[in-house]
Amino acid sequence: MKFLTAVFYYGFIIPISHLPFRVLYVISDGLYFIIYRVIGYRKKVVLQNIAQSFPDKTAAEHVQIVNGFYRHLCDLVVESLKVFTISQAEVNERMKVVNPDFIDRFYDQGKNVIMAGGHYNNWELFAVAIDASIKHKAVAIYKPLSSLFFDKKMRESRSKYGLEMISTRKVEEEFKRANAPLRTIIFGFDQSPRSAKKCYWSTFLNQDTAMLFGVEKYAKEYNFPVVYARINKVSRGHYITEFVESIEDPLNTGYGEITKRMNDLLEKDILKQPEYWLWSHKRWKHKCPTS
Repeated sequence: MKFLTAVFYYGFIIPISHLPFRVLYVISDGLYFIIYRVIGYRKKVVLQNIAQSFPDKTAAEHVQIVNGFYRHLCDLVVESLKVFTISQAEVNERMKVVNPDFIDRFYDQGKNVIMAGGHYNNWELFAVAIDASIKHKAVAIYKPLSSLFFDKKMRESRSKYGLEMISTRKVEEEFKRANAPLRTIIFGFDQSPRSAKKCYWSTFLNQDTAMLFGVEKYAKEYNFPVVYARINKVSRGHYITEFVESIEDPLNTGYGEITKRMNDLLEKDILKQPEYWLWSHKRWKHKCPTS
């Protein structure tokens, strides 16, 4: 099995990764037809998520968002494959951090930071761009893949320009590290929690939603400021990251306040351009225990 995985990686993924972007987008257009029109990958989940999130929109408007999502998803697939071989110069061209001073001031104050973001636009390209764009050492929390081979290759590709990858199993160790450089620890907070009881419940996109509590938990436990990272799509294959809000005194916030504020910021982004969020994720598989 490992041999076949390696053959697939070196014989298929890497050759595609070396293709120029203009060719990759031709592949993306074909992939869109197959995934959306032929296979209908998670089409029921996507349409249901969108319909429940936008009850005031018409069925035709729902379909328009679905169509835009699948086009963006296919672009995201080929752009993510490109990350395996992308150069630093190309990263700098395609993912620009427009206001690094927003977060660099915490470095100058000698503070570690938690950076919060969602699965919106291209988080893979963000991963290879962020460490070189800020003063802190960038550390990303991630869930290991089931394939040890692909997990290793994914970590290598994301970390080749400075990002450090930390397994979700080692989060506590990361926060307790002694004599570590000043770090920005990056959390993706918009996944569905494992348990409907061990989370924070609030309203998100017109629905009762179970929210991951890790950002707030660690911000308060270690008194790390929290910064929200917004990724905007400028054009096909070109993005900018902007830091738009910070919580500088997490110990002076109420229960759930940090979690709600981060989700409200993400919701604002989604409402503006809904096609760029990861609608194929089963975000609302939990039901509120008190409902």
